[in-house]
Amino acid sequence: MTDDRIRRIRDEDVDTVVGLVHDLAEYERAPDECHLTADQLRTALFGEAPALFGHVAEVDGEIAGFTLWFLNFSTWRGLHGIFLEDLYVRPELRGSGLGKVLLATLAAECVERGFARLEWSVLDWNPATEFYQALGAVPQDEWTVNRLTDDALTTLATHA
Repeated sequence: MTDDRIRRIRDEDVDTVVGLVHDLAEYERAPDECHLTADQLRTALFGEAPALFGHVAEVDGEIAGFTLWFLNFSTWRGLHGIFLEDLYVRPELRGSGLGKVLLATLAAECVERGFARLEWSVLDWNPATEFYQALGAVPQDEWTVNRLTDDALTTLATHA
């Protein structure tokens, strides 16, 4: 059974989703780090070789939340999975069940495709951590996320 509030993202949704991504950056206390444009998102989702996918949640004909995700691969399991880059529900609709339905949609995508897992990162202070654990998500505390950006990325690339 599918929830009729959730659907795949469409081209006409891009501007709204970009705005919501910037709202998410504000919520995560990093608005200056978010540089996403509609052209960038449109290309990632609908360009020649899209590697990003998404869903939106609609309430009363308006986009109320979204997910953006991509495929990953588990060498240990030998199967693809989904990495959830962003999940966002407008603040006034949190607690309405939209977040759960968005996650359930991605879980169904995994099951239907025979994928091994659904993964995402959560900031330590995010109160949604309890919600995720109530769904059965297990924090991977023994793993530390590492990231190279900007000058460090460029510097390392010179060694290739």
